[in-house]
Amino acid sequence: MTESKNYIPALKYDWLTKVYDPVLQLTMPERKFKSALIDQMNIKPNDRILDFGCGSLTLSIMAAQRHPRAQFFGVDIDEKIISIANEKLSKTGLSIDVQQYDGNKLPYPDNSFDHVMSSLVFHHLRLRQKYFALEEIRRVLKPSGEFHIADFGKPAGALQRVGFYAVQLLDGFQTTTDNVENLLAKAIKETFQKAEETAHFKSMVGTVRLIKARKTTNTIL
Repeated sequence: MTESKNYIPALKYDWLTKVYDPVLQLTMPERKFKSALIDQMNIKPNDRILDFGCGSLTLSIMAAQRHPRAQFFGVDIDEKIISIANEKLSKTGLSIDVQQYDGNKLPYPDNSFDHVMSSLVFHHLRLRQKYFALEEIRRVLKPSGEFHIADFGKPAGALQRVGFYAVQLLDGFQTTTDNVENLLAKAIKETFQKAEETAHFKSMVGTVRLIKARKTTNTIL
């Protein structure tokens, strides 16, 4: 299966990539919802964890600091943000394998990871790309492996809906409307069958919803 490579950078425009971290910290409870995402993974020693769309690597670094005996991997399509990630990583003393890929098949064999995690990536993808990425994530998960995602979902109230317009104006309505209409959660449930929302967090620019899904052997792709 081949899919379009036209993915949107972290803040849509390349020149904004360098301010991605400060913008996130200003507008969202970033560490709070990422900590919750890490908590729900219940990471064990020697677990292999992939950060899909790892961006500037904040989530992976947080998780690796808390679970130094696990193995962490990051993959992203954006060369510029990977450079930022590698610079951050070099200051931590942690070992995280970061790779760039082309937005098609993930550069890992089937059944490679105990967990795949993802934060604020899927609202950049068109609906077909969402399904394709989910299929790839399921492929690289081990049997009974888990997918943990934090991303924008249906707004929890009027203020969050108004705030999310800023994200839509920046990233485009074509991709972000799927999240407002709860189509991301629907796609996850269709791909994994066993999936549930575990928490949600209000922010200045929308509602971040956490979802946990498990790979099951009877899922039909």
